[in-house]
Amino acid sequence: MDNIYLLMIVALAVLAIADLVVGVSNDAVNFLNSAIGSKAISFRTIMIVASIGVAVGAIFSSGMMEVARKGIFNPGEFMFSEIMIIFMAVMITDILLLDFFNTVGMPTSTTVSIVFELLGAAVCMAFIKIGHDNGSFGDAINYINTSKASQIIFGILLSVIVAFTVGAVIQWFSRLLLSYNFEKKAAWVGAVFGGVALTAITYFIFMKGLKGTSYASQSFEILGGETMKDFLETQVLSIVGVSLVFWSLLSLVFISVLKTNIYKLIIIVGTFALALAFAGNDLVNFIGVPIAAYNAFEQWSASGLPATQFPMDVLAEKVPTNNWLLFAAGMIMVATLWFSTKAKSVVKTSLDLSSQGDTKERFQPNFLSRGFVRFAMLMSQMSSYILPESWQAKIDKQFETPVIALKKSKTYELPAFDLVRAAVNLMVAAVLISVATSYKLPLSTTYVTFMVAMGTSLADRAWGAESAVYRVAGVLNVIGGWFFTAFIAFVSAALIAFLLNWNVNVMVPVLLLLATILLVRNYISHNKKVKETKAEDKLQKAESSSVQGVIHESAQNIANVVKRGNKIYTNAINGLSKQDLPLLKKNKKQVEKLSNEIDDLRDNIFYFIKNLDESSVGASNFYINILGYLQDMAQSLEYISKVSHKHINNNHKKLKFNQIKELKQVDESLEQFFIDTKAAFDSRSFELIGDILKNKKEIFSLVNEKIQKQVERTRTEESSPKNTTLYFSVLLETKDLLTATMNLLEEYHNSHDSSVEPASIVEDTEE
Repeated sequence: MDNIYLLMIVALAVLAIADLVVGVSNDAVNFLNSAIGSKAISFRTIMIVASIGVAVGAIFSSGMMEVARKGIFNPGEFMFSEIMIIFMAVMITDILLLDFFNTVGMPTSTTVSIVFELLGAAVCMAFIKIGHDNGSFGDAINYINTSKASQIIFGILLSVIVAFTVGAVIQWFSRLLLSYNFEKKAAWVGAVFGGVALTAITYFIFMKGLKGTSYASQSFEILGGETMKDFLETQVLSIVGVSLVFWSLLSLVFISVLKTNIYKLIIIVGTFALALAFAGNDLVNFIGVPIAAYNAFEQWSASGLPATQFPMDVLAEKVPTNNWLLFAAGMIMVATLWFSTKAKSVVKTSLDLSSQGDTKERFQPNFLSRGFVRFAMLMSQMSSYILPESWQAKIDKQFETPVIALKKSKTYELPAFDLVRAAVNLMVAAVLISVATSYKLPLSTTYVTFMVAMGTSLADRAWGAESAVYRVAGVLNVIGGWFFTAFIAFVSAALIAFLLNWNVNVMVPVLLLLATILLVRNYISHNKKVKETKAEDKLQKAESSSVQGVIHESAQNIANVVKRGNKIYTNAINGLSKQDLPLLKKNKKQVEKLSNEIDDLRDNIFYFIKNLDESSVGASNFYINILGYLQDMAQSLEYISKVSHKHINNNHKKLKFNQIKELKQVDESLEQFFIDTKAAFDSRSFELIGDILKNKKEIFSLVNEKIQKQVERTRTEESSPKNTTLYFSVLLETKDLLTATMNLLEEYHNSHDSSVEPASIVEDTEE
């Protein structure tokens, strides 16, 4: 029996390492969001600053480990065997839950997950003990640290509302003061803003960093025997006042003398501060439980008592964590920060929701998001009646976004927001976390940083009429995910604790194996998805301003659509002939993806036309026509794919041999047509289009012939209305597909001028 606890300790150590990896992937958004979104400094510099912050914060986090030991339940009420089951259930649940959120690219709270997992597992064990002793379920309150647990839960929920509101208010006043032309403001304005921001951030570093170390508890004679920790809490106004004067003067020197961009400095210091706070505050969420389990195992091993008879009062005592262990944890976190692809996808979700410009919206609007937007619009109309028009005009002028000239590079992306918003994000998050820490109020750093970013986005008018319903829906989805985290964490940890208690010797290896399989599966599927995204033939937006330039830029898009369309059509015919439902289902997803990409190109028409010279308006007509034909092709493919899937999915009669044979003949003819078309566009040999168009009648005649044959069959031998409907649907839509493709080819054939060199080649030569 003793061997099982040794196995559990080893397993918990491995799970701690894995939890560090998935935890950092999820929480990286907390401190990377502002710096990456504003592009204030290079990505490499951001990562170096964040890495130093994480490493320092990890070493300073020893004081936070008590939450896992006694913050949620009363350890003295449980025996060693029961505590080990609780800890094991918590770690297995935590790693699977966080990995799930990372895989779907949604930020969640590691604090909320660990709190509700400890609560769920402890409540389950308490009920088991009560049931065994024939006690009352009301006695469960003796096992749970109800005051601390309720304080943590209330603090976390309150932080969501407070962070959003404070972020919105501070950003609104900051923008009103600085506008979008903040770099042209007087030096003293930047100095005051820099002084306030850097004061907030440095005080935050002391509150979250120094306060948790052993140095903070030492007495200093210069402080009259007072500890640094007490000094930080009792002399808040003095420290803030002196810091404000010091940082404001230093900011003035930076701006006026050294000609330094003070906003970039704020972002660098703020990124370091939040990275430090994350490691100091959240490291307990990843390794607190395994360390507590190891401490319990040491005490039990030395006692000589059976595991079921050794009480866990020892966990209520304060035990310092080994600094080397903290350093090792910090290094794992830093390595994860550099190499995790999942961290990047979580950061992207937050940036997309707070972007000042247009992005590909990930979330679909719902009735709640539409309701919130309508309410906000109503409030805006009411305020316009209250405020004088002259005031409104002045306010609107401060919120006017400057026109930014796009760089002629397909890899370049505009910043998601400017330096002022990034600085406010960091400053407000730092202040809120500092205040909560000074009042000993627990909160989730993820919730605070995310909701501050959303509040500043709203105040900065990033959620305009074009994007508001999508962005609000995204925020509601993320918040819903947080409540989902709490519920699933509680239920899952309780269930796993129940299974472990049922037969610990059998269930420990079984559950560990299951967790490993799920983690490996998620890792493989995520990597596969990333590789597919990189490898797939994505459609590119046109950037040229001349007809010939657009012709050559669009050629690759057409080659890609033809290639993917050929595969989709062939898969639909093969799926029908073999009655292969999985193939048809996959095919349906592929054509939906293609349609969405073409829709994205159409959504970009506004910016494409805006970018044109007055002498190149013809390029817009050509481009609009091309996109229209591509959309027609996609709609035909989508219809063919849909009716094929529906027929097989509803278990209708299989097509007859002659019908399948004829569809295969059409597919072969169409395949050769698509291959020739793709070759012409891939090689930019547009003169070959004329040869392809010469075969136009031949292909249409083949399809018409098959339609006529089916008409004759229907009159004489066909007995299935569903088969007839499907067959006619596929062939008639094939005609529409051919018509759209032929129209596109004719547009190219009529517009292409072989004597003109492609615009892209000319630009490269000039460079």
